[in-house]
Amino acid sequence: MNTKDNEKYNPGQEQEPDSAAREAAGTADDIEVADVDTQESPEEESEESEIIRLGKELEEAKAATEHEKKEYLFLMAEFDNFRKRTLKEKSEIIKNAGEQVLKGLLPILDDFERGIESAGKSENTESIKEGMVLIYNKFRKYLEQNGVKEIDMTDSTFDTEKHEAISVVPVTDDAMKGKILDTVQKGYMINDKVLRHAKVVVGQ
Repeated sequence: MNTKDNEKYNPGQEQEPDSAAREAAGTADDIEVADVDTQESPEEESEESEIIRLGKELEEAKAATEHEKKEYLFLMAEFDNFRKRTLKEKSEIIKNAGEQVLKGLLPILDDFERGIESAGKSENTESIKEGMVLIYNKFRKYLEQNGVKEIDMTDSTFDTEKHEAISVVPVTDDAMKGKILDTVQKGYMINDKVLRHAKVVVGQ
């Protein structure tokens, strides 16, 4: 074997370049793999952004819910105060109205007392009657001023909304059936509401 052949097949001379090349190649591969491992994909970045966005929206929703809850509790407290205040005012109005009605009756009571006293001293029945009529008219006027009026009995047709039949009398005339034959006790309205039904006798 000649010198050229020895140089070509000498193991010591070929080993060093090959090892260096492989080491260099391995180092390059490691660097490339490291770069690939540390770099995030666009999909991962998009998912992370979406998570952050949803987190912010959740916090905003929680804050809005808390605000609405406080507003609701405040309105409930205000409504409860309004309800209590209204009930109190209504109670006071009813109480004061009752007091005013009773107060208005006192002068009529005074008239009755004076009339009774005069009747005991006078033997003139006509003057006593006139005095009673005056007191009666005064009392009716007071009731009308407070919305109380007598139920109109001009229409003799029986009406269950205004009349109470305490007796039914058979009649021979068909035209009198269902008609009021007699009023035993007058009825009264207060504004548009029946205060007391009129007690009547009805034909059948």
